[in-house]
Amino acid sequence: MAQNPDFSFEEAAFARGLTIVAGVDEVGRGPLCGPVTSAAVILDPARIPEGLNDSKKLTAKRRADLAAQIMDCAEFCVAHASVEEIDELNIYHASHLAMCRAVEGLARTADHVLVDGNRVPRDLKLSSEPIVKGDARSLSIAAASILAKEARDLLMVDLAQQYPGYGWERNAGYPTKDHLQALLDLGVTPVHRRSFKPVHNILCQANYITP
Repeated sequence: MAQNPDFSFEEAAFARGLTIVAGVDEVGRGPLCGPVTSAAVILDPARIPEGLNDSKKLTAKRRADLAAQIMDCAEFCVAHASVEEIDELNIYHASHLAMCRAVEGLARTADHVLVDGNRVPRDLKLSSEPIVKGDARSLSIAAASILAKEARDLLMVDLAQQYPGYGWERNAGYPTKDHLQALLDLGVTPVHRRSFKPVHNILCQANYITP
């Protein structure tokens, strides 16, 4: 039976005397271009939107509808780590940087942070706990996954207008067949992640054949 997120992790924190519990998640580790994006969300227990779930399990329309509801009734912050930071730090540490920025950007300091994944970012100094597959288990993390996914997809649509031909409005920068072919045909853009193998290989090949 498929598991749906609930409020049990948040309620366990409340039972320990913690009052401001945030969920944080990131999207965009796998794409070849664009930032990695994170969102942090503090839900109001009395106004939790119906149907929150892992953003990957939602249709684009349902995700957009839920994102609007979350922004209307919850405290949130969306943050990014840039392509340059990804190439400098690696995608793992850059994703944690984006998470820390999202948590730090909340209007109120969280008493406790529920982090999607198996490790807490090393620079997150607040009380926190990692939750594996947290976006399918915690409503706060599910809400964060929805906001992060929605924000990054919209950003990639904007970048697709600046750099047409790569299909980012459809593939969000992931290494789909059309994106990889466009890399070969059109070359590497300033928003591609140069440390990622398909991009790195093309750059090395171009340098090799340059007279």
